[in-house]
Amino acid sequence: MKALVRPRRLAPGARVAVVAPSGPVPEERLQAGLDILRGWDLEPVVAPHVLDRHGTFDYLAGTDADRAADLQSAWCDPTVDAVLCARGGYGVQRMTGLLDWDALLAAGPKVFLGFSDITALHEAFATRLGLVTLHGPMAAGIDFIKNARAQEHLRATLFEPESVRTLTSSGQTLVPGRARGVLLGGCLSLLAADLGTPHARPSARGGLLCLEDVNEETYRLDRYLTQLLRAGWLDGVTGVLLGSWERCDPYDRIRALVLDRLGGLGVPIAEEFGFGHCEGALTVPFGVPAELDAEAGTLTLDVPALA
Repeated sequence: MKALVRPRRLAPGARVAVVAPSGPVPEERLQAGLDILRGWDLEPVVAPHVLDRHGTFDYLAGTDADRAADLQSAWCDPTVDAVLCARGGYGVQRMTGLLDWDALLAAGPKVFLGFSDITALHEAFATRLGLVTLHGPMAAGIDFIKNARAQEHLRATLFEPESVRTLTSSGQTLVPGRARGVLLGGCLSLLAADLGTPHARPSARGGLLCLEDVNEETYRLDRYLTQLLRAGWLDGVTGVLLGSWERCDPYDRIRALVLDRLGGLGVPIAEEFGFGHCEGALTVPFGVPAELDAEAGTLTLDVPALA
């Protein structure tokens, strides 16, 4: 797996578009997030349909066509330097086929940020645009609004990426060793759901795989991991980093499941790297080459997340 193109870092005064490709966005949380972005001397631009709610399926932020149009317009606007997702939820997979990927590619690289359901867009941006993307807190997310660590790590990644080239685990080494590869991954359930779709990579070979999820029972996590294994998608993965498993079963069960399902890969595995649905979530750049030292509990980027 080759490293992807890194977008340019942001500078004071940059215009950042906020879009809602998935679930509906609470207005008060959006406004709080916009205030933080303005405090960083950024100019946030809210896409037209961010506060919409689908008339029939209230778990969607407006229609598929409108959500796709917002993302398309923001990305293709030459005055916009970054596109930030407002929140996750569900809905990305309904709208990726409505995007004009040739136009997105022609628009050139820019920063893209999100996590959770946005995992499907991380995969699509990697396969269709060849771009590094940021797996991190979203503009209307509770963690982004209320947690200083999440805010500061994201701010540093956007403006001073050379200052955050190492992430440190607060957990255990599950399988010792060192591994090199290109970072990829995200929400486990979304990676499994993306298998076989036009925008998913055919294999994670050569990658350092980052995994996390939220509100899932152990048997469901087992099913997702088993599906990835049976599909051969995990063949050739060089290492595994675990993030958060908020509102899942007791963590000892998650740890045992990961060892049961992934221990046979024979690659280093380390836990609790602080990304995902947890308090104070860190920002991880997907598409950047890095080294995992499972025993030391460190992930070190070869290059800063952004150019």
